[in-house]
Amino acid sequence: MEPLPWPETPALTVQVARASFPRGNLAMRIRDALGEVYSDSRFVAVFARSGRPAMSPGQLMMVTVLQFTENLTDRQAADAARDRVSWKYALGLELDDPGFDASVLSEFRSRLVTHDQTSAALDLLLDKLFALGLIAAGGKQRTDSTHVLARIRVLNRLELAGETVRAALEALAVAAPAWLTRQIGADWQTRYEARVDGWRLPASEAKRTALAVRYGADGYALLEAIHGGVDAGEVPGWLAELPAVEALRRIWIQQYYREVGIDGREVITRREASVHGLPPGLFRLISPYDLDARYSVKRDTRWAGYKVHVSERCDAGFDEDGRDLPHVITNVTTTQAAVPDQAMLESIHRQLAGRLGGGPEGKGLLPARHLLDSGYPSARLVVSSPADFGVELIAPLIVDHSAQAKAGARYDRSAFTIDWDNQRAICPQGKASASWNPSRQRAADAVVIAFAATDCGPCPVRNLCTSSKRGRRRLSVPPRDIHDAQTRARANHNSEAFKTEYAARAGVEATIHQAVAVTGTRQARYRGIHKTRLEHTIAAAAINLVRLDAYLTGKPLDRGRTSHLARLDFMAAA
Repeated sequence: MEPLPWPETPALTVQVARASFPRGNLAMRIRDALGEVYSDSRFVAVFARSGRPAMSPGQLMMVTVLQFTENLTDRQAADAARDRVSWKYALGLELDDPGFDASVLSEFRSRLVTHDQTSAALDLLLDKLFALGLIAAGGKQRTDSTHVLARIRVLNRLELAGETVRAALEALAVAAPAWLTRQIGADWQTRYEARVDGWRLPASEAKRTALAVRYGADGYALLEAIHGGVDAGEVPGWLAELPAVEALRRIWIQQYYREVGIDGREVITRREASVHGLPPGLFRLISPYDLDARYSVKRDTRWAGYKVHVSERCDAGFDEDGRDLPHVITNVTTTQAAVPDQAMLESIHRQLAGRLGGGPEGKGLLPARHLLDSGYPSARLVVSSPADFGVELIAPLIVDHSAQAKAGARYDRSAFTIDWDNQRAICPQGKASASWNPSRQRAADAVVIAFAATDCGPCPVRNLCTSSKRGRRRLSVPPRDIHDAQTRARANHNSEAFKTEYAARAGVEATIHQAVAVTGTRQARYRGIHKTRLEHTIAAAAINLVRLDAYLTGKPLDRGRTSHLARLDFMAAA
């Protein structure tokens, strides 16, 4: 690739585009306002030093982002770059430019993933917006997450076993057909020739169990044949490294185990959660075609796939003309579905700090105040975020879930007075604790405080305090700084100032809705977390272009709609 600056839009292209769109459209206005957003020089590392000349990666990136603003397929996007005069205007192409084949877009995305350039679409656009003064470090931002469905079919455990063996056989039939025919019989072809959703599974539990054991035996036999063939030199070593074979190996570890029976024969057993235990959701594979997808549950929503976290600026800022500045998406992070929101907050702050190449004073695009729902913060993060990143968290902490707090009228932890200096606690009845023991609980520091059984046993309100069989109350509290921060935060949640400021957090849900409506974010286009992460950063860049266009034209993003029925004035009619 030879990096070149974007060409000026040819005069004839400008003339035809202006005649066709006197007021312009999104693609034309973005070119006029931003000029060159994606320079070829930014993508030099993505291309080889020799070989066939490459198309301009900067233009391909702009085509990809424009593609997402309309949720087009690759073929539709390639056709738009070929026959839409507004896209030719934005890309600086002649009217007779022949364009490119749709497969070029897929190859370009693969290059971005391979060379760890999945965030380039958003990074370069944010750099441009920062240069124009449309975004800055500090201020307020808000973050929320939503579920993303993986591009796979949801399988039950029996279907997963059968489809995993079939996927491995399909891959081996292409990679080593002669060797495979010597390892399997005609019954294998009958059993695995059709996808598992192409026929009806047996209805009886006994037949299903027998089929699961049959799948398990076939999977083990196939893995042994592959590794035995590699050891004997009959097949190359890379055969065992095929993605489908690796998926079979990993899924079989999670789903089956072998042991020797009383008669000396090998017994294959499918693991059951109630007996043998199954891997937690964060590690459990659910499809041989996407080893990154996971099952998860959030309140009433159950899904298989991923989770995307979206952060956006939410300051009430104005430009020099008095117009509201656009609420720009500053960061997107894609994780497996089972990763909790709280585990991602520090990562989100690190990514924001790294924007703009570290940004002014090394803060990148970190906000001064970060609005979050209760799934993100913890008492530890409330303390560490200002110290580590200079970010104050504006979010309600999860309430106390102890039995006493749930009961309402009982003595929860807040009813006790903690005397940190003298290392003791005072109960509501005025009794002092008997022991104070620092400890580790769930990989975090804590203090376990216990009261004497001689005080708790005869206590007249013991039933309001504890149901412990040991006859005494025990408290587990975090270290002093975290405990004090937690107490202050929970006390602040009911203030009017907090409620007023926190009300702005709900706006990020409208952003997620826009991303779903415009770019189809909730359904992954591609398989694998890396390609899905690329998809989400491109979608964020596309939403930013849509919002920038609305800012340039002075049009609201979502105009209010009133039905004819709502317009009726019933009071006047009465």
